[in-house]
Amino acid sequence: MQLVPAEAAHIADLAGRLRAIDRAECAAMGRTGAQALRHGLLASARAWTALIDGEPHAMFGVVVESAATGDAIPWFLGSDKVARHGRLLIRLGPVILARMHRHGRALRNFVSCDNRQAIRLLELWGFFVEPEPVIVRQAAFRRFIRETI
Repeated sequence: MQLVPAEAAHIADLAGRLRAIDRAECAAMGRTGAQALRHGLLASARAWTALIDGEPHAMFGVVVESAATGDAIPWFLGSDKVARHGRLLIRLGPVILARMHRHGRALRNFVSCDNRQAIRLLELWGFFVEPEPVIVRQAAFRRFIRETI
């Protein structure tokens, strides 16, 4: 797996490979996978693509919500193939999070209650995943947060 700066050219290939749970999360937020990737890329202070064998299999980034409060929104959308690289994602976590925290002291977002793999990864990366669900367009999500001092 190679991490490179995200590019618009990565969106079409990756959108067709997104995991079903990632597509469902996008739909609950009112977007297709391609729309969510495009929005994430355009709104992010930094965004990266994970390439596997030269093909885009994940895109992620951080959106500055408020520079005054230090709040930022991390996001990650990926394929089944990138999901099978869990151990590598766990090892890359500190590097990814350090880069994201450059843009915000508090990283906050929502994850589908059904996205058990993402919830486990978030917890391993040091996020607190709230137990109580939040309903968005009839889909249950859990809020997650990670703060630095």
